[in-house]
Amino acid sequence: MQKKLIKVNSSDNVAVALVNLKAGELIPFEGETIAVETDVKAKHKIAMNPFDIGDRIIMYGVLVGKASARIEKGGLLSTLNVKHESDKVTGKTETIGWTVPNVDKWKNRTFQGYHREDGQVGTENVWLFFPLVFCENRNIEILKDIFEKELLKQKVNDYQLLLRSLVSTESGVAGDDLKSNNSDLFKNIEVKFITHQGGCGGIRQDSHSLAKLLAGYVNNPNVAGATVLSLGCQNLQIQIFKDALDEINPTSTKPVLIYDQQQIGTIEAMLSSVVKDSFEAIKKANQIERTPAPLSKLKIGLECGGSDGFSGISANPTLGVTSDMLTALGGTTILSEFPELCGVEQELVNRCVEDEGGKRFLELMQWYEKTVVDAGSGFDMNPSPGNIKDGLITDAMKSAGAAKKGGTSPIVGVSDYGEYISKPGLNLLCTPGNDVECTTAMVGSGANMVLFTTGLGTPTGNPIAPVIKVSSNTELAKKMSDIIDIDTGGIITGEKSIDEMADEMLEFIINVASGTIKTKAAILNQNDFIPWKRGVSL
Repeated sequence: MQKKLIKVNSSDNVAVALVNLKAGELIPFEGETIAVETDVKAKHKIAMNPFDIGDRIIMYGVLVGKASARIEKGGLLSTLNVKHESDKVTGKTETIGWTVPNVDKWKNRTFQGYHREDGQVGTENVWLFFPLVFCENRNIEILKDIFEKELLKQKVNDYQLLLRSLVSTESGVAGDDLKSNNSDLFKNIEVKFITHQGGCGGIRQDSHSLAKLLAGYVNNPNVAGATVLSLGCQNLQIQIFKDALDEINPTSTKPVLIYDQQQIGTIEAMLSSVVKDSFEAIKKANQIERTPAPLSKLKIGLECGGSDGFSGISANPTLGVTSDMLTALGGTTILSEFPELCGVEQELVNRCVEDEGGKRFLELMQWYEKTVVDAGSGFDMNPSPGNIKDGLITDAMKSAGAAKKGGTSPIVGVSDYGEYISKPGLNLLCTPGNDVECTTAMVGSGANMVLFTTGLGTPTGNPIAPVIKVSSNTELAKKMSDIIDIDTGGIITGEKSIDEMADEMLEFIINVASGTIKTKAAILNQNDFIPWKRGVSL
């Protein structure tokens, strides 16, 4: 028989409804009987004791709010009777130990990856096209049309005829006789395209930040090389981009083709050169093949979006155990979304290996919150209408569940937005909570895969890194089966344990990293890319 209530932490004074509850229902729970005051939908919280105005509400063992109205025992917690509140943190208070999980059965496992000269290993092999400034977006779109549509033999323009002749020469087949799909010719390489609205206007810091992000994409192990378009007069000058590349990896030999339209002249002259040069570079990158790599070469971003009241007790804890296993194997995981770490700062600071890391984390959190407050908002406005509807009624409550993605392992480093992560282990990365901005940032910091939990459903993907979508409940997995890769709903029903789901997840990760399974986001060609304009987004 399925349980009706669950307390996440023994010190909690609220419980989560695992099923819909009716007013007047009597529920045996932890040695007492809880009389349900009003109808309570699954995923929402009920009081385990009476609350007066100002009383502290504890969930996940931390303060997640205060009562703003009287709440009876067995009563429903809602935005009408609870307000956001979190404990203030000033520094490290203790060092939290870590029980390293037993990963013996995974130690000799490998994935089939693309090895780079700098020692990184990609789960994909991508040739990436992108602009340094939005003025070049149209030319990127033209190139996208040329490369994607010509290889699929759809409509034809002069540039496609040029590429067709190159493909024909390479394949030894007349252009009109080419197959509708040239997968045999380019079986080891994908061609992807990025556009954005940055690179000029705004403030100069925006362009420098974008340069670091784009340099991170080029340095990401999933990228074999890149074609970069510049107008010439923009804030994000070519030299700024090159400096960002050198800062990340000064000895990189990865091919990067850069074109300056104002120096070249006509669009025709530039695009003709781009097509010819890029084709030759793509042809060479296609020679790279998958070979075995240890799991320590996985660098995985941990993300949640469209969260619900089950996310923090099924999907996110499963990611947490998976993260712990990967770090025990020498791999790298990235926990970000700083607005969604509000309220759990003390635990995270105490888990930092270096005191300087804890200090930097608090400084970044304080800076971020101040910029949001100065803009007339606050972290308390982070939960979306969908979050609230499904039981996440305060930011601290949402944050406490979101932080479970980071497991229990020590935090080896704290990085700001745009910084490239190189330390194995669990890292914190300053990003917004916005799904696409956060995913974009983690991949720019080196993630070669992303684990993405959702309770409500979101199609988010990425141009260069596989995004594995994990549902917190089975209803969602069935309803939106075209976007969900893994269902952790069995944890809610009691059919599976978190450890069992983590084992399944790691096996799935290995298959995706090896190219034997394609994620739903990739099948949908969901290639989302949004840079963060600092301080403007939650």
